[in-house]
Amino acid sequence: MAALPQPGAGTPRIVGDKDLADVTTGQLLDVLKTVTVILTLPQAAADHVDALVVPTGQGEEWRLTHAIRAWEGNSSLRHLLVANGNPAEETYVEITLDYLRSLGLRRLGGIHLQAEPAPNTGVQAAWIVDQVQTRGIASLALVVSPYHLTRVYLTVLKAFSRKGVRLPIIPLPVAVCPDAPVPETGATAYDLVPGEVKRILTYLDNGWIATPEEVQQYLRWLWSHHEDLLVTSPTTANGQVERRVSGRVSAVSGG
Repeated sequence: MAALPQPGAGTPRIVGDKDLADVTTGQLLDVLKTVTVILTLPQAAADHVDALVVPTGQGEEWRLTHAIRAWEGNSSLRHLLVANGNPAEETYVEITLDYLRSLGLRRLGGIHLQAEPAPNTGVQAAWIVDQVQTRGIASLALVVSPYHLTRVYLTVLKAFSRKGVRLPIIPLPVAVCPDAPVPETGATAYDLVPGEVKRILTYLDNGWIATPEEVQQYLRWLWSHHEDLLVTSPTTANGQVERRVSGRVSAVSGG
């Protein structure tokens, strides 16, 4: 089994043009294609999944407030999973029910919090997989800031692949202005995207995240087996959210 991603593995969060000078056109195109096919999955499908999943970090409280608004507004969601962050970050806040209540959480049934520290996305992803398997979750939406969402998605997808599990994973970008400074670094999404690209390429080389080929295979499976989830209306005729999740968590098979 490949090692989990390690924090600060020689790749800072903010990089300059010179730090990407050795990246080939082919590598950049692979990243661009991957970002495009992931972030253009229908976000409306997040209304119909079993679980919302929030990998916290960087002091970005907006990840939690976005997820809590969605959770409180859709009683058909069965689980809200909140992955812990890195205590070494200056903006780290312990994830507790009291803290989530202060952000507007009222519906407590189905809330699951990661107790142990999660210093990187690999640890968060392993916990998410364990929760899915333990609780019989059949589909999920990842609630993450847009600049960071692709790398989280690739990390989680790889973690499920290692366990031989396939299920619908819907990206749900947080509603936040790209000019908003991230609390931990003070950097904006524009500042952080180059570092995300560099980390994606580094993590690909180490086998820590799903490859472009694995993403293509997974999305082919997702569209062929769960089109009813992806191509759906957010609400029914009477204005109530309709759950239309088909199938169970399934073992990986070809195609």
